Amino acid sequence: MVKVLQQRLLLFVSLSLLALQVSATNTQPSWSLEQRTPYEEVLQQTKSLELTPLSTAQKTWRICALVPHLKDTYWTGINYGLVQQAKALNLKLELFEAGGYYAQDKQLSQLDNCMKHNFDAILLGGVRPDILDFYQAPINKPVIALVNRIKHPKVNTRVGVNWYQMGFMAGDFIKHQAKEPVTLALLTGPDKLGGSDYVEQGLSAALKDSFVSISAVHHADNNRNLYRDELEALLAEQTPDYILGSAVAIEAGVSILRQKQLTDKVKLISSYLSPAVLRGIYRGKVEFSNDDQVVLQGKLAIDITVRELEGAKAFGDIGPKIKTLYPQHISKDVLKTSLPPANYYPIYRVNTGY
Repeated sequence: MVKVLQQRLLLFVSLSLLALQVSATNTQPSWSLEQRTPYEEVLQQTKSLELTPLSTAQKTWRICALVPHLKDTYWTGINYGLVQQAKALNLKLELFEAGGYYAQDKQLSQLDNCMKHNFDAILLGGVRPDILDFYQAPINKPVIALVNRIKHPKVNTRVGVNWYQMGFMAGDFIKHQAKEPVTLALLTGPDKLGGSDYVEQGLSAALKDSFVSISAVHHADNNRNLYRDELEALLAEQTPDYILGSAVAIEAGVSILRQKQLTDKVKLISSYLSPAVLRGIYRGKVEFSNDDQVVLQGKLAIDITVRELEGAKAFGDIGPKIKTLYPQHISKDVLKTSLPPANYYPIYRVNTGY
């Protein structure tokens, strides 16, 4: 009798542990997001939103994702998030990169391919906001803007953050650091493409009535060699107190300032995060970086696309909350929500069979 009771107790404990494991597997933490209005405006109101990610999809949807490039860890992080959520929901995903922000014709060709083939929806990381104005064929599938703004009446959802706010937050940090007149040089990215123009607008708004004056503005595609050339040209003309740039520019800036023995004279500010920028913050080589949680953006883009395919209304402007990182303030979740694993290489196809 005692042996039977022991066996029953052991079975009860085993089943209880199994139930806890299943519950832990099925319980997903919610995502802390922001819903922004009015849609596609530069100045927006934000409302906090907690969204529990989907755990299943009604069918194996086919999603086409178009991105400007995969040259840096920003878009690699987006790719990682897209892939992880597509795998989690057992979707078919194909991703195409244009090769850069000036590759309009190539992205239009890729868009046409996605429109004409067996995809249910398109995630469009546009090389320019008006890219759809140049597309002549009918837009016969749902298109959701991925990261970059898309201005078109058929696009009513954008997954990303407000880049004006990214610029404002970086500028606000510099403003509160500057207790006397200082100069700031900008290397924010391709001219008026991606988010560079909105970053500059937000930055200028934050610096109004401050001690900070913008002494130079340089633009280049997101290529480290191009940014090295721009930095060399800048530093040949002046030694600004601050340089604010894209993560690629700031990565190049760390080494160039070291070579020129200017590390203690010029402070580096990154408009967004990368692994090298994070290392720079830890080592005191980078003063500040925004963190718009790109891995979470990628996961959210897949999740939102599935919801809309399955009948949900358009989500408008939605994305993660922008975080700020500096040596005394580094998020503990940064490696989960913001950066792909160190050994990650972009994946172009998920569950496609080839």
